[in-house]
Amino acid sequence: MGDTFGGRGGGCCPPMDLFRSEPMQLVQLIIPIESAHHTISYLGDLALIQFKDLNVEKSPFQRTYAAQIKKCAEMARKLRFLKEQMSKAGISSSGKTMMWVDIDVDDLEIKLGELEAELVEINANGEKLQRAYSELAEYKLVLHKAGEFFYSARSSATAQQREIEAHSIREESVDTPLLLEQEMSTDPSKQVKLGFLAGLVPREKSMAFERILFRATRGNVFLRQSAVEEPVTDPVSGEKIEKNVFVVFYSGEKVKNKILKICDAFGANRYSFAEDLGKQAQMITEVSGRLSELKTTIDVGLLHRGNLLQTIGDQFEQWNLLVRKEKSIYHTLNMLSIDVTKKCLVAEGWSPTFATKQIQDALQRASFDSNSQVGAIFQVLNTVESPPTYFRTNKFTSAFQEIVDAYGVAKYQEANPGVFTIVTFPFLFAVMFGDWGHGICLLLATLFFIIREKKLSSQKLGDITEMTFGGRYVIMMMALFSIYTGLIYNEFFSVPFELFGPSAYACRDLSCRDASTAGLIKVRRTYPLGVDPVWHGTRSELPFLNSLKMKMSILLGVAQMNLGIILSYFNAKFFQNSINICVNHVYSRFQFVPQMIFLNSLFGYLSVLIIMKWCTGSQADLYHIMIYMFLSPTDDLGENQLFIGQKTAQIVLLLLALVAVPWMLLPKPFLLKKQHEERHQSQSYIPLQSTEDTFQLDTSHDSHDHEEFEFGEVFVHQLIHTIEFVLGAVSNTASYLRLWALSLAHSELSSVFYEKVLLLAWGFNNVIILIVGIIVFICATVGVLLVMETLSAFLHALRLHWVEFQNKFYEGDGYKFCPFTFTLLGEEDDY
Repeated sequence: MGDTFGGRGGGCCPPMDLFRSEPMQLVQLIIPIESAHHTISYLGDLALIQFKDLNVEKSPFQRTYAAQIKKCAEMARKLRFLKEQMSKAGISSSGKTMMWVDIDVDDLEIKLGELEAELVEINANGEKLQRAYSELAEYKLVLHKAGEFFYSARSSATAQQREIEAHSIREESVDTPLLLEQEMSTDPSKQVKLGFLAGLVPREKSMAFERILFRATRGNVFLRQSAVEEPVTDPVSGEKIEKNVFVVFYSGEKVKNKILKICDAFGANRYSFAEDLGKQAQMITEVSGRLSELKTTIDVGLLHRGNLLQTIGDQFEQWNLLVRKEKSIYHTLNMLSIDVTKKCLVAEGWSPTFATKQIQDALQRASFDSNSQVGAIFQVLNTVESPPTYFRTNKFTSAFQEIVDAYGVAKYQEANPGVFTIVTFPFLFAVMFGDWGHGICLLLATLFFIIREKKLSSQKLGDITEMTFGGRYVIMMMALFSIYTGLIYNEFFSVPFELFGPSAYACRDLSCRDASTAGLIKVRRTYPLGVDPVWHGTRSELPFLNSLKMKMSILLGVAQMNLGIILSYFNAKFFQNSINICVNHVYSRFQFVPQMIFLNSLFGYLSVLIIMKWCTGSQADLYHIMIYMFLSPTDDLGENQLFIGQKTAQIVLLLLALVAVPWMLLPKPFLLKKQHEERHQSQSYIPLQSTEDTFQLDTSHDSHDHEEFEFGEVFVHQLIHTIEFVLGAVSNTASYLRLWALSLAHSELSSVFYEKVLLLAWGFNNVIILIVGIIVFICATVGVLLVMETLSAFLHALRLHWVEFQNKFYEGDGYKFCPFTFTLLGEEDDY
């Protein structure tokens, strides 16, 4: 595999190289059954092999280790149950286990079952006790409140009876004996006996409860209610609910049955109640005693439950990690095919070539630790499959690599734009964001994340904060480059400073402040770094900065596009081998050369003119030169001539650009057709070889040589590619003008906030207005310039890299190397 794809030397850990992905190899492992678990575990710790699924045709339930995965899933369910119980109790699992206890998976399964059963029993008993306690608490409230009803009613009845007796004595009449005689003759069995029910009803239902009682009994009940001051724990739901104590008096069994049904419908809890005051006092005493006993029992149970959950919390992370690790191991084992003898497992996977010795050491260690009689076999397979792409990154380079991977993962050992993105991405961002005051603000914000990265990396952050934290080093580079470009533009929150010396210009007279630059004369040597501060505030500031930034954008764009074309040549040269060496020559002669000629005949020439104009101070109109280079190439340039022989050079460059178009289009399809025919004829006569070589040759034939060469398809593809490049050279160069546009917008916005908010508030000579102005200035600067403008410049820099730069050479049709590892096992992982 190493010879097939080419690569670097061996060794355990070769130096990190981001330009080309790591050389990969397809390996086969033959592992004895008894050491399979240890082997996969050690390889997971190593994290340097990506296993292939050799049982794709089998469902998860038909695989070898389906029972073990089911067991792990059951243990994971029990752990989730334990975690829910800890959350309800307010106990968090400690991230660091105080004492790492070596426990077997089978023992853990038994222990988790026992803990679950114990907790279920404790919870059930606790619920029963809590329900009994709540019922007794409600019963006690009913005894108090209903007792007050009866006591007040009896006192009122006694007072009325005494009043009636006193009144009857004073007003005796002739009819009184007859009435007394009639009362005494009344049959006691026909007297009406009233029954009553007492209980509690939710306060929000009390009015509806009263209305339904009245309607169902046609008003033949008497209801008394009293509100309970504090919310009451409901015995059924366990929630705190505001309730009313009620006593309803009725007559007859039918009415009683109706009342009972209405109570059940409204969730009203009923309790027995004695009419005698002595019995009431006795019942209150008994209930209070039972409440005290239940409270003590519940407290003891809660303490025992809390201690048990705290013990679980100390070991929970270890158990959880062990279960997830076991599940991932068996999931990986299910990807392996079992040997015919049922004694070995066969694994295939991709690994970096430098990891060969580490993998072999892990296999030997697994065989030794599992007391296996036979060691695992490691061998490298030859294959025509495209390997995965693996870049070894660190915490600094990983974010830049993610920017590239978001567009597309590099093809195996394709030139990686991430190397250049580390510098070009933050620099192009800074060209649009250039202000060293804003750059310092960004730097301070990102230094907060960098200084606290150890603490923040172990915490769960919000989505936006997590994204910002992940790109902290990208933001740091963007901030540093923004400080640099801000010094070049000489802008600190849009205010210029004479940091590197005094201005080279001075006023000719006192009236030059409101005049153009004609009123300024050069009195000193040129300002040493960046834009002279005297330009800011003059009428010619905007035309000057526009011209500067627009020309600078074209120079940067042409340079980066040339870099992309050069990288495409190195890609073609890197992938050359005995089969496609002719393809490389075809590419270099009929793709790379005409592309470089076309791009630089037009826009490379424009870049040279820009530099010459800057160096010579010429007043030549570059727009006129470029337009009439196409419209009237033979006309005299006049005052627009920058160097001797410019007209001849322009005609030559124009002809080269015109010739480069058919040069890109026509030769390559015909040469590829000729190459295909020659290779097909030369391979028609091949001497007999060994069986293995013949098999490999047939495989190669099937994949390459026996394919039909579609000349029309190749020609159309080349035509599309040529048109895309020619039009792209123009549109991509114009696209780099966004550097100028966004830089101008950022500068003007910053100037508006400074002049129209801060200076305007300062001019009122009022402390309150000044404070309000400062607050508005800070909010506008942070919200618009440091957030929205940062995001805008970031997205535009991203587009310039993805479209204008990477489309020159980057295919991005590979797939990532995803090794089997335990380091990425998270709570949401589901194997």
